[in-house]
Amino acid sequence: MSKHVFITGITGMVGSHLADYLLEQTDWEIYGLCRWRSPLDNISHLLPRINSNDRVHLLYGDLRDYLSIHEAVKQARPDFVFHLAAQSYPKTSFDSPLDTLETNVQGTANVLEALRKNDLNPITHVCSSSEVFGRVPKEKLPIDEECTFHPASPYAISKVGTDLLGRYYAEAYHMTVMTTRMFTHTGPRRGDVFAESTFAKQIAMIEAGLIPPIVKTGNLDSLRTFADVRDAVRAYHMLVTVNPKPAAYYNIGGTYTCTIAEMLNTLLSSSTVKGIRVETDPERLRPIDADLQVPNTAKFEAVTGWKPKIPFEQTMKDLLEYWRGRVQAGQRFLTR
Repeated sequence: MSKHVFITGITGMVGSHLADYLLEQTDWEIYGLCRWRSPLDNISHLLPRINSNDRVHLLYGDLRDYLSIHEAVKQARPDFVFHLAAQSYPKTSFDSPLDTLETNVQGTANVLEALRKNDLNPITHVCSSSEVFGRVPKEKLPIDEECTFHPASPYAISKVGTDLLGRYYAEAYHMTVMTTRMFTHTGPRRGDVFAESTFAKQIAMIEAGLIPPIVKTGNLDSLRTFADVRDAVRAYHMLVTVNPKPAAYYNIGGTYTCTIAEMLNTLLSSSTVKGIRVETDPERLRPIDADLQVPNTAKFEAVTGWKPKIPFEQTMKDLLEYWRGRVQAGQRFLTR
């Protein structure tokens, strides 16, 4: 009998890629949680399977509505859980801090409590974030799991709560819950509120003649280590299948480190339009930024054997091609 997996946030970038990976690599039945109004663009290729009840099933609920989460968990009866859903945009969290805290902290508690109240103990992955480390001094790089939390946004604060809730439920209720702090990961389907994706979208729109040849940016000095989303979901699968340890917490991330400016230059070098200008947009700047995000992933690699495979240049190429495809298909976008 095949295993059941429950993915919150299946319509997001990571959730949709995880569903793709599990369909290819396992025989698991996939139950994805989404809100009734969630855009289905990222899983549009899965709609024939969903319509024919072929291994992929959508369950409707909202992280802030405990009863809906309880019912979704009851229907899925999962052997594995990937809790990925969140208000995941740090910049937005400055404008909507309470919504961010409620969705991410209370929402995580609702998922874990629903599992507990349904007398279920699946192998559960709670997705925290590298943003919990926030403003890290240079002498503490690369960042290991014991680095002090210093969150630099309401989003990061909410992920501290998410992180601690995962360990609390593991230790207090003997549930098999593990927590990850994934560093910057990107690729096709990345939301256009994130730096590398908005840059790629703007370049694609410039190439199509839809906007002037100017890429608008925020902070270009932030240092990031990039991973590909397809490597990230492979890591998540290994997390729950290779030596899972209750209450464990891991940093996961890529190996290519550069500034946001250098990442932008990589994208610009692939453009068919030369001489594109770069212009700082004050609206894209955060009040405070986590500007040194370089992970030490030795702990996770030692437990699972995982290592990233997809090079940074390929990730950027695929991201740009993703946006070119959407622009060429005649889709319209905000110029954010």
